[in-house]
Amino acid sequence: METRERAAVLIPAEEVAAMLGVSERTLWRLLSAGKLPEPVRIGRSTRWRAAEVREWIERGCPRP
Repeated sequence: METRERAAVLIPAEEVAAMLGVSERTLWRLLSAGKLPEPVRIGRSTRWRAAEVREWIERGCPRP
């Protein structure tokens, strides 16, 4: 997959929660507290950029 295409991959809350090892409910709480990278909202759907989440985790999950 081309680098540009990888950066464009959007993942749902379920996958982000699994990457972090937390429940979806905890994920939404972390988002409300401003402790997660901002998601992309498309209509009523909320997605995160996969590459951005991976990079954030690699940096030790700093507060955005």
